[in-house]
Amino acid sequence: MAEKTGLLIIGASQSGVQLAISLRALGFEEPITLLGEENHRPYQRPALSKEWLQGEVGNESLIFRSNEYWDEHHVTLVKDQRITEIRKNPDGSGVAVAASGAEFPFQRLALTVGARARKLAIDGGELAGVVYLRNADDALALKAIVGTASDVVVVGGGFIGLEAASSLKKMGKNVVVLEAGPRLVGRAVGEETAQFFLDAHRARGLDIRLGAKITRFVPGSGEADSVAGAELAADGGAEPEVVPAQIVLVGIGVVPNTELAEQMGLAVDNGIVVDQYALASDGTTVAVGDCANMPNPVPGSPAGERIRLESVNNAIEHAKVAAYSLMGRREDYAGIPWFWSNQADLKLQIAGLSMGFDQTVVRRDDERGKFSVLYYRTGRIIAADCVNAPLDFMAVKNALAKGQNIPADAVQAAAPDVQLKTLAVPLAPAPA
Repeated sequence: MAEKTGLLIIGASQSGVQLAISLRALGFEEPITLLGEENHRPYQRPALSKEWLQGEVGNESLIFRSNEYWDEHHVTLVKDQRITEIRKNPDGSGVAVAASGAEFPFQRLALTVGARARKLAIDGGELAGVVYLRNADDALALKAIVGTASDVVVVGGGFIGLEAASSLKKMGKNVVVLEAGPRLVGRAVGEETAQFFLDAHRARGLDIRLGAKITRFVPGSGEADSVAGAELAADGGAEPEVVPAQIVLVGIGVVPNTELAEQMGLAVDNGIVVDQYALASDGTTVAVGDCANMPNPVPGSPAGERIRLESVNNAIEHAKVAAYSLMGRREDYAGIPWFWSNQADLKLQIAGLSMGFDQTVVRRDDERGKFSVLYYRTGRIIAADCVNAPLDFMAVKNALAKGQNIPADAVQAAAPDVQLKTLAVPLAPAPA
């Protein structure tokens, strides 16, 4: 039986780490156990598809905090334990049971269990060389084989796929990106930004194919257990094309880890349903980060609109909200959600959430390599995609935080040489 703890945080993720740090900063004095199922110290994930894969940074640079930090702040780290059952009492206390049989009693529980890579159910999916890139073990598996490969197929034109494809291209690989949809990063950005990235990546030498339907992964003739390519559906009576690949990297999104929440009887709908204070439906458990479905935190969002965010920024800010809840305080989500993605020399920064937009304004400066899309809903700015345009990003982020607008009908809004911050104005009062 493990030592009794005040708070058990299941998931040694960015949000789990931030929750423990925030609680100690707020004066939380009860014992904290931070439990992860991987056999690694808590680490940062964004660099796995970029700097770490390219060998520009080492393992230690990914580690969140030193062992001394956790010892000094009386946080017990537990590695390599996968929780399979939670027995919970009405007062919020209970016991978490691991696959190993170990038990972890708690007075309060936090679920920071994140999400897992969505698997592609296809013939040949089990072949050696077919990999995913979600965690450190995935990254280690990819790095172990990348040196001997010359051809790589990346399945999925989302952020992870494009980041990894850009990194692999920089490493001298022949890279083909196969996206089943009609455009890149379809879930996260609008058509203008998607087209910009398509054109920019093709100009940088990436072979990107939209509407690509993969029928199977083809095994090699010499080694039947290793992948040799991806077979595409044929048009008409043509022979199916096989795109050569010694590595197939699948990046088709993630699935929130809700199994424990479901077993506990918590409300689940595309994530663990929480209120604006990160409390789950039982009123005592907090759920934070990628696994949580929460009310849209952007000011002015329609009542009842909900979102599940997959970003470092959200993991940090949402953990702070949860920390206040565990301290008995009710604090709203601070700041504006934002996100970034580095792809070759393209640095995308997204401020706000564009869901529900009904108008866009494009700012483009090809000479300087800058590109921004401003998103509006009923005349109010709600988000921006900014590529190599940090001043645009900051202007929109600050306007959203201050309750200001950058009017779409201002001629200057589309002029890239006009600073957006000079156009910010107070929001017009709502109609009576």
